[in-house]
Amino acid sequence: MPQPDLVIFDCDGVLIDSEIIAARVEAEVLTEAGYEISPEEIAALYSGLNFSEILLRVEKVAQIPLQASLIDRADAIIDKRLKDVRAIEGVTQAVAAVKVPRCICSNSSAERLKMTLGLTGLDRFFVDRVYSALSIPDGKPKPAPDVFLYAAGQMKANPANTFVVEDSVHGIHGAIAAGMRVIGFTGGAHSYPSHSDILTEAGAETVINRWRDLVPVLDALSEWAEA
Repeated sequence: MPQPDLVIFDCDGVLIDSEIIAARVEAEVLTEAGYEISPEEIAALYSGLNFSEILLRVEKVAQIPLQASLIDRADAIIDKRLKDVRAIEGVTQAVAAVKVPRCICSNSSAERLKMTLGLTGLDRFFVDRVYSALSIPDGKPKPAPDVFLYAAGQMKANPANTFVVEDSVHGIHGAIAAGMRVIGFTGGAHSYPSHSDILTEAGAETVINRWRDLVPVLDALSEWAEA
């Protein structure tokens, strides 16, 4: 049976149930700053982006200036609330069952990744194979492909034989731009009714909402590529 060179996991909203925490905080901060938005809208429109990128996009849409100090305010609140973050149900068993090389590519900072992966116990599955788009040389955050290509280079993987598990349109666009294949994931608390359709439209080959489906889907898609 053919095997992938590498499986890349997004972190927030895929491995850990943190996207809903961030969406709630970001909605609070933006609403207080004069741009009323709900956590559900944050999740649907901006999931996968760091808050600085969200601010830039909101400024363009709303055509109102937003203070850069909002980034530090949101980050401080999110870090405090992430102390209670949990791994998404079934992820430990699913990651352990992936026998090919695996790593994480995220828009979160290296410091936040270290904290949340440590709190959930998932750090033991990735060790030093955790790549923050904010820390790689000359890297840009998703939807740019930089962090995916950097990880593939570090892991000596062929991008065309690499699978990425993503919960956001922006992450999917970045992975596809890197020449990788994508499995969408909708098992996080931030998911919404049209989430699966949107990920498919963005380019995911298939979408799962239960971690126990990951390995069978990887096997099926790997065989399909060789057919």
